[in-house]
Amino acid sequence: MAQKTAARHAEKFPTPAKIAITLRVNGVDHQLELAPWTTLLDALRDHLDLTGTKKGCDHGQCGACTVLADGRRINSCLALAVMKDGAAITTIEGLAQGSTLHALQQAFIEHDAFQCGYCTPGQICSAAGLIAEGRAATADEIRELMSGNICRCGAYPNILAAIESVLARGGTAASETNGEAGR
Repeated sequence: MAQKTAARHAEKFPTPAKIAITLRVNGVDHQLELAPWTTLLDALRDHLDLTGTKKGCDHGQCGACTVLADGRRINSCLALAVMKDGAAITTIEGLAQGSTLHALQQAFIEHDAFQCGYCTPGQICSAAGLIAEGRAATADEIRELMSGNICRCGAYPNILAAIESVLARGGTAASETNGEAGR
């Protein structure tokens, strides 16, 4: 009886087919076939093995999953991967050029802008987006524009100092790093 009911239920509500998409991640095209409900975060971590982007709250409230999509910062836990078909995605792994760190990565080290490091990839990607936006000129504006990124260790003063130091040197946006994020 239970098998008959399950079979009828399965026929009424078939599982949607996987969808073929292309993501340009850190300058490399990836063809993926994903369930339509797969988030960009899960596509990056589970299908492309790019684990620098972190899963924190999985509700878009902490910013640990921040990446750049076509140069704009987004919470990858809230974006369905199929919605980003054809997009240029930059993750923390794509900011450095070989062994040369991105200016923000270096500044985070110089200013001790992390403790446990869990939020750091999202903080750095968000800061790269913030610099590319060109809207932050004061410490208060940086704080406001970075307010979607939570650091449970409380490294905020050092994160602010790192971002200010990069802005003071003229900033280095992610699009200048790999040529993809600004498209």
